[in-house]
Amino acid sequence: MKRRTFMGLLAAAAWPRPVHAEQSERVRRIGVLLNLAADDPESRARLAAFLQVLKGAGWSEGRNLRLDYRWGLGDLDQHRKNAAELIALGVDVLLVHGSGIMRQLTRVSRKVPVVFVSVADPVAMGFVASLARPGGNATGFTSIEYAIGGKWLELLKQMAPRVTRVAVIRDVEAVSVAGQIGALQAVANVLGVELSLIDLRESAEFEGAIAAFARQPNGGMVVTTTALAQIHRAQIIGLAAKHRLPTIYPYRVFAQAGGLFTYGPDTIDQYRQAATYVDRILRGAKPADLPVRQPTKFEMVINLKTAKALALEVPTSVLASADEVIE
Repeated sequence: MKRRTFMGLLAAAAWPRPVHAEQSERVRRIGVLLNLAADDPESRARLAAFLQVLKGAGWSEGRNLRLDYRWGLGDLDQHRKNAAELIALGVDVLLVHGSGIMRQLTRVSRKVPVVFVSVADPVAMGFVASLARPGGNATGFTSIEYAIGGKWLELLKQMAPRVTRVAVIRDVEAVSVAGQIGALQAVANVLGVELSLIDLRESAEFEGAIAAFARQPNGGMVVTTTALAQIHRAQIIGLAAKHRLPTIYPYRVFAQAGGLFTYGPDTIDQYRQAATYVDRILRGAKPADLPVRQPTKFEMVINLKTAKALALEVPTSVLASADEVIE
């Protein structure tokens, strides 16, 4: 062998291998179970944040990563079928949004590693043994502190002081509903506000309940955290505008879609954090050893255009607290 050729081979052997070369040899598979439509802007925003963090950690679709998506739009039977399909594909880890989908997933399997987002009470629902030590195949990020219900009512009264009657939009199947309403009722007594519970049901029945509530003056609304509310947000926002009901919502996406204002956990940020957990699991960590995190970042978004349409003058104190103001 010529000396030049030998030295070239020697240099090539000594050159450090790329950091992710070992990963590239095996394509890892993530199954994604979401509760909104694929073309929903909120779905796209959540996934963009998730993928951005994964990319920064060295994972790239088509090189060392494959993602399989399933969408359910609140259909529990479909969620269960979707979960079974992804597990059959041999995914390495599942990213799951919401208590409803998690409940269906546990009926299919408790073996595949799971990172969940926006689950109300994973301990009470039996998804994990405890927040600090999940102990099983699942870990992730909770969606809410029940005391937030009182905060919603306080903010609504600041935004619209004349409100003395509040319709609470709820999904009776949602795990978090009882705790949120308990907090609302405790603060309602102090603020002198009368609460009316309205269930999310068939479209005509729900619209009729809102119309009946709005016949009396000084009304407002609180929309609690539920997948159904997000799925039907256009209808809820439209009814609030039609009946001129000042309304507070749980997530930023409602204000972006025309709702008056929102206060709640930053869901997009939770998807970023979920990506760090998925990365750790793909590199060998066990969900049982990764503590469940409670929301730490809350945000308020105000839609001034909607406030103007309702003839509301947003108090300076509320404006000063806003993370974003939509003109």
